[in-house]
Amino acid sequence: MSTQDNITIPAELLPRDGRFGAGPSKVRPEQIQAIVDASQSVMGTSHRQAPVKNLVAELQAGLKELFQAPDDYEVILGLGGATAFWDMATFGLIRSKAQHLEFGEFGGKFAKATTKAPFLEDSTVISAQPGSRPVPQAEPGVDVYAWPHNETSTGVCVPVERVQGADDDALILIDATSGAGGLPVDITNVDVYYFSPQKNFASDGGLWCALFSPAALARVDEIAHSGRWIPDFLNLKTAVDNSRKHQTYNTPALATLITMNEQVKWMNANGGLEFTTARTRESAEQIYHWAEASDVATPFVAEPEDRSQVIATIDFIDEIDAGHIASILRANGVVDVEPYRKLGRNQLRIATFVAIEPTDVAQILQCIDYVIDQIR
Repeated sequence: MSTQDNITIPAELLPRDGRFGAGPSKVRPEQIQAIVDASQSVMGTSHRQAPVKNLVAELQAGLKELFQAPDDYEVILGLGGATAFWDMATFGLIRSKAQHLEFGEFGGKFAKATTKAPFLEDSTVISAQPGSRPVPQAEPGVDVYAWPHNETSTGVCVPVERVQGADDDALILIDATSGAGGLPVDITNVDVYYFSPQKNFASDGGLWCALFSPAALARVDEIAHSGRWIPDFLNLKTAVDNSRKHQTYNTPALATLITMNEQVKWMNANGGLEFTTARTRESAEQIYHWAEASDVATPFVAEPEDRSQVIATIDFIDEIDAGHIASILRANGVVDVEPYRKLGRNQLRIATFVAIEPTDVAQILQCIDYVIDQIR
């Protein structure tokens, strides 16, 4: 195998936009223009005043439209991203015991947070090897069932469904950070569908958004008045109260709100989730079909029904160094296709988020084929 890195991919093979990262993701030019357009009216102004509060209200309404949420569901926002939300949920949504599905990095992190909490019972964790998925099991006394809709580290997708036989007041919490907006979902099957905006919403991190059911809102109130000590920043009751005023507890990044809102408007204008999920499915299917037909690559997720349509992970035979391919692609402007670092596999991880053009996905596959021919 050649060790040369100075391979030039022909221009006609290159995608128009070379960003395929699992987050932060590609941002569309129209989103940047939205910041420019708001440079005098929103940027640099108070987040407690009408211009920013109107922006937040528009974003909240747009997300309810996108997910076809019932009238009594509410869009709640806060700062810190999904990582902060795990701690907030630990304090403010779990009454006594949680059950987690762990099949990659991110489901495991939430499970660690709830297990360490001294005021909760030890969590039940149902695990599966990376590349496969576990199934939630009804368990008496569990008042929160939690799992990622899409495991960003492995490219495994898990359906969002109610847990049959669960206690009547048990809540379903879904970490939708890399799935929201790009995967099908019936929002009535979940009580808290939470996500960060740097994936399908093509914005920056540091913010979390969530759709809360009436049952989840009631649980927030219950725990907030239970006497449990909760830090102000991690208090979901504070987040709910501020969100109802179309604001966040402390100052948000306005550019993040602007770019996310612009993306949501674009999604809804083109047909909502029907449009977005068809687009991600088209992109992902190209990659999986390519890998299945290849003599050097194969989909990492063995079962087709478990494969994500927003994150595609592809293994390569030992004779083909995926890291070498990624470095050559990067030198040619096609970036962020390296695998999740802790997974430690000889693979590429290609995002197929909504902003990524399916035609560009077709181009990156041509680029990979070209590089493989050059280094074999």
